[in-house]
Amino acid sequence: MTYTTLAITLIFVLIPLVLSKTLKLELEKDVIIATIRSIIQLLAVGYILKFVFDSESFLYIGLMVLLMVVAATNNARKKGNNIKGIVWKVAFTLISVEIVTQSILLGFGIVPPTAQYIISISGMIIGNSMVLSILFLNRFKAELDNSQDQVQLFLSLGATPKQAIHRQLIDAIKASMIPTIESQKTMGLVQLPGMMSGQIIAGADPLQAVQFQLLILFLLLTTAAMTSVILGFLVYPTLFNKQMQFLKFM
Repeated sequence: MTYTTLAITLIFVLIPLVLSKTLKLELEKDVIIATIRSIIQLLAVGYILKFVFDSESFLYIGLMVLLMVVAATNNARKKGNNIKGIVWKVAFTLISVEIVTQSILLGFGIVPPTAQYIISISGMIIGNSMVLSILFLNRFKAELDNSQDQVQLFLSLGATPKQAIHRQLIDAIKASMIPTIESQKTMGLVQLPGMMSGQIIAGADPLQAVQFQLLILFLLLTTAAMTSVILGFLVYPTLFNKQMQFLKFM
């Protein structure tokens, strides 16, 4: 793809702008900002990745992964600003998921230890973990908002914080995992995943592309489970004080 053909693709930005203007959705500014930011950010990342890939330095690879974790943490923690220590809880969750998944990938030789694979797969892992963190925090908040009286009742009857909040915690974990599980059920029938499509467009053997996509799907399933569980069990104790009294979530 050349820069000329890339410029032509701006037609796909023009369409939502026209629809927003016509229907008075007042989203024109957001669409324009999102478009400009995506162009600048992706081009900048493209040049940075070219440098990192050429250098094959594990220091630069580590810095890129760290940058992803910091950006993802900053975005996800906004959904739990009133939770004590939410920044390190989200960061710990993202780092834990990254370490476990990459250890399996590299330890078993599933992918080679090169910048091309480590950074690309880390982006998928950390990005999905960030989204799942947001989904979990949103759902957990909704669950607790709807059952504060029930939690207080359990506590008054002598239940521990973990017992009092168990159902809400489990429901939030399950709800945040469902989108990942459901999307995998229709994979290949309803949609062709991005990684697989990209490899096919680049000329790769479709069966080879399918194998890599299955790797990513299984990887994201682990990411969903680990993210929801780790963050959930890190967050819930901070919702109670030393006297085991329930505090407002947000």
